[in-house]
Amino acid sequence: MCVLLKYITWQNRHGFVEECLVSIKREGKKNPLLSRASVLKMAVSTDCHKAQQDFPKVLILKPISFLAHVGERHVASNKFTFLKAYESSLPLHQFLSTHSPSIKAILSSVGTPITADILQLLPEVGVVVTTSVGLNQVDLPECRRRGIKVANAGSVFSDDVADFAVGLLIDVLRKVSASDGYVRKGLWATKGDYPLGSKLGGKRIGIVGLGNIGFAVAKRLEAFGCSISYNSRKRKPHVSYPFYESVCELAANCDVLVICCELTDQTRHMINKEVLSALGKEGVIVNIGRGAIINEKEMVQCLVQGEIAGAGLDVFENEPDVPVELFAMDNVVLSPHIAVFTPESFLDLMDLVMGNLEAFFSNKPLLSEYGD
Repeated sequence: MCVLLKYITWQNRHGFVEECLVSIKREGKKNPLLSRASVLKMAVSTDCHKAQQDFPKVLILKPISFLAHVGERHVASNKFTFLKAYESSLPLHQFLSTHSPSIKAILSSVGTPITADILQLLPEVGVVVTTSVGLNQVDLPECRRRGIKVANAGSVFSDDVADFAVGLLIDVLRKVSASDGYVRKGLWATKGDYPLGSKLGGKRIGIVGLGNIGFAVAKRLEAFGCSISYNSRKRKPHVSYPFYESVCELAANCDVLVICCELTDQTRHMINKEVLSALGKEGVIVNIGRGAIINEKEMVQCLVQGEIAGAGLDVFENEPDVPVELFAMDNVVLSPHIAVFTPESFLDLMDLVMGNLEAFFSNKPLLSEYGD
């Protein structure tokens, strides 16, 4: 039995082992002729299952990518179980009404709106934990009204997103993807050298949103010899970078705009034709925030007409749909909203999500509670 116990403990990193061990001992006393493997199987399939059924539920409305990557066996808990609405054939309204008394928390991702209508059906919910930094998918005023706590991904993705933002900028300036395609098509041999790109060092960078990610982007670009200025909801007293209250004024004094802010009612379409015109014909825009922060139609128009020099875009206004005009532009680098995703960040996110849920069900402070 000792070998089996060690195996179970290793498999269950979040504490569910205690319930299973009690069951194993009880079944062994009932029938001493049972093999250890049989006892284990019975315990897991009966008493452990019953124990889990009695746990409070964490609602998941749609599949969440990080769970598929890390494996659900790593997110077991002895305090709650996950309830997956997407696996039920019931209409959502009926499913939520049926399970409402046991649903105490919600785990959501970017593509899963947590609306007032949903929250109204779930009066027992006390926390919404998200797998994203931005919270535009969550009705924050309704959560405040109901006293529901909200936890986001905190700084888990900051380094990976900042690396990706710098990568997009270098790609646009030095034409890495475009010249790669040139070589692969055999054009180097037939048409000669590819047009030169532009140097990164010395560029004036404007950061829109100097939070965890924006600050990480700034520090990386400083190392390349760039000068940094920024726009944010308010001036940051701990930084020496020049601050601009107007995004348009920031754009007029920069060669590159990097969009790092959250999507809110105030920031939706904040980057419009006026801002892009202020950035100018040699200007480049990089967006790793949310697609709708930029007025996409006006940005496409500016790119087509040569009113800005290029763009590096990881996010789009109507994902996964991307304006077809961008596909043929060598001065535009596109990626499918993957700046946050690395195997390492998924593991860090798993620890944070489970830590927040465990803290909530233990009546402890959340690890990354969101505050306005």
